[in-house]
Amino acid sequence: KKDKESISVQKDEEKIMEVVSFKCPNCGGELVFDPNTQNYSCPYCNSEFSQEQIDTMQKGKQPSQESEAADSAKGQEQEEAAVYVCPNCGAEIVTDPTTAATECYYCQSPVVLSERVSGEYLPQEIIPFAIDRKKAAEIFLQNMKKKKFVPRGFFSGKQIEKMSGVYFPYWMVDWRGDAAMEAEATKVRTWRTGDTEYTETQFYRVYREGNVEFDDMPKIALQKANRKLVEGVQPYDRKAAKQFSMGYLSGFQAERRDLEKEAFGAEIARDTEQYAKRVLENDMRGYTTVRPVHQQVGNRQERWRYALVPVWVMTYKGKNGKIYYYTINGQNGKVCGELPVDYKKLSLVSALITGVVFLLGLAGGLLL
Repeated sequence: KKDKESISVQKDEEKIMEVVSFKCPNCGGELVFDPNTQNYSCPYCNSEFSQEQIDTMQKGKQPSQESEAADSAKGQEQEEAAVYVCPNCGAEIVTDPTTAATECYYCQSPVVLSERVSGEYLPQEIIPFAIDRKKAAEIFLQNMKKKKFVPRGFFSGKQIEKMSGVYFPYWMVDWRGDAAMEAEATKVRTWRTGDTEYTETQFYRVYREGNVEFDDMPKIALQKANRKLVEGVQPYDRKAAKQFSMGYLSGFQAERRDLEKEAFGAEIARDTEQYAKRVLENDMRGYTTVRPVHQQVGNRQERWRYALVPVWVMTYKGKNGKIYYYTINGQNGKVCGELPVDYKKLSLVSALITGVVFLLGLAGGLLL
């Protein structure tokens, strides 16, 4: 358990996680995915490898180990914590149940917990990071220049070092259905003849029906995430999505979903009905007013895909103990955040403004 209690792991109850690290074939260093080149680079010998080369290297490893890891993962979804052994230094690290990729806290080697991204938890697609840490920091600092009352600690160098690239789990939904709407509409015409103004109102019964399609509706599949902030950096360009490969996770953190698609049934139904209503209403052009009186949606068809999307995340603990979150879309740089306020600075500026206004008023009175 976490929160205010310390983490304790009993040796006889530990689950040692199967991990994967991507080694450079030239020097043995850990390969990481580079958002700038969209390839894998070695920070030690500066070698670079394409996705095709990584796939070829992975085919040479024992597939039986991966399948055994996937099988053993089933039935272990409710573990409070799990342990993985760093393949680089041998340290045992405790993770929470949804962590899928991280780094060793002792030697900073990037590792992927293969059981968390295999079997039923294997994503179908991934949108790779297109913005690296340096660019994300530039975007963050550029936005901070516009914020006059944010504490300096929020954008200090030490704070920026805590910025993490995280892949968040999403369900992507393609929806197809039939929709029909009946509405009462009016057309109002006004004209003048001499000194008399005339108004003519015509009443209509309007009906529309058709096939409605919505693609790539995103639903974040993680309970513990700050949903408002993660969803606030939408949308993503789905055309950039790639077929999932664990190599994309190397050098970043990743979360495994803990919400299944059944949890979004009512939400999808509500959203599609609202979208369908908007589409049909937009087709009722040429009327002064339109008032829907009946709507029907049927023949629903859904296709769900499990995907990972990139987000740069930074957290900050304010003096009041509150945790503030700031997120940046790892593909296009869109930002969303909840910012702390430096009330001392705000009070000082308010006092200066009040003083200036008072002095100006006093000077104006003397001149009179």
